[in-house]
Amino acid sequence: MGPRNDFTPIRAAMQRYVDADLVPGVSWAVLSGRETVDTGCVGWADREAKVPLRADHLFRVFSNTKLVTSCAVMMLLQEGRFALDDPAEKYFPQLANRRVLRAGATEPEDTDPAASPITIRHLMTHTSGLGYGVLDPGTLMFRLYNERGALNPTTTLAQMMDTLGALPLGYQPGTGWEYSIATDVLGRLVEVLSGKRFDDFIHERIFAPLGMADTGFVAKDKGRLAAYYAGADLLDPMKPGLTRLENAPYPGAFTIQVPRLSGGGGLVSTLPDMVALVRSLMPGGDTLLKPQTIALMRTNQLAPGKCIRFARMGDIPGKGFGLGCAVTLSPSAIEPAGNAGEIEWGGIAGTHWWISPDGKFAGLCMTQRQMGFWHPFAFEFKRLAYAAAG
Repeated sequence: MGPRNDFTPIRAAMQRYVDADLVPGVSWAVLSGRETVDTGCVGWADREAKVPLRADHLFRVFSNTKLVTSCAVMMLLQEGRFALDDPAEKYFPQLANRRVLRAGATEPEDTDPAASPITIRHLMTHTSGLGYGVLDPGTLMFRLYNERGALNPTTTLAQMMDTLGALPLGYQPGTGWEYSIATDVLGRLVEVLSGKRFDDFIHERIFAPLGMADTGFVAKDKGRLAAYYAGADLLDPMKPGLTRLENAPYPGAFTIQVPRLSGGGGLVSTLPDMVALVRSLMPGGDTLLKPQTIALMRTNQLAPGKCIRFARMGDIPGKGFGLGCAVTLSPSAIEPAGNAGEIEWGGIAGTHWWISPDGKFAGLCMTQRQMGFWHPFAFEFKRLAYAAAG
């Protein structure tokens, strides 16, 4: 990229979302190879106190935690500590002899036996039959996961496995795709295989080597933790209006140490730290993982014709899933042309990352707005970044 590449439209667009009362503030970065070619912050870290958003503000990255967890698991894979198609029950006896809810089941006992075991590949790709209890209110799985406290922050990952062992699966392993607690299970897999607490492992093997000094399960400096807001309408991302959320998703979240070291959604981080993580997956320098390991992560694992789906959104055509990230198989109307092969993911509060098909171009944008995953601001950022890169 040379000086002719104009990134100024990104700042104007992100400011427009702030001015429209849709997001409190946005931080972003664009990488060409390993060089950061554009970065910026607009809006507020705290609207009420009028604190401008800075690059060192801490964000609840929620499901961007999954990239860290997936990298940790892939490190152990390339060390030969397990195989992707190992049955999960080899490491978690609680996941043996699974029962699967019948279609239309209204009670947890209305099940059939699992036709095959859950594998580690299923866990990596959200095809295990496990649920989440987050995005599908009104369903039996949602009720069971919440009644049994599957995401209870006061329980450890080991205790979580006991809880999951008593719950049915939502579908036969390997036959569907549902966003799930599986990445938290992978955090426990790291503990079982390494003999270390999950937080200690990722600090030693990922955060320290990459210089991610601000990333962890507790905000190092509460004064730098950006405020979190809810939009005016959960189902309409473009309805103006933001309401400050306190104690979300539970009292003391991200400010006090809790037993649950959530590999699915427990980390806080900064824009520079997340840039360091994404940069480590790009060619042209030292990487956390071997090139062939990264290539495997980037490879769609879903069967032909299958795509990812969410309870309220239905199928997401053109989106497959690799080992820990979505893979674009064919661009949608709101995506840049030519991004087939791109990998990406985001967090529910609106922190997004993506790496281009050739691995030489990447972007991150971050806000703190509930239900900010795949919000229009993130797609507009991506389109503008691709346009400037061209």
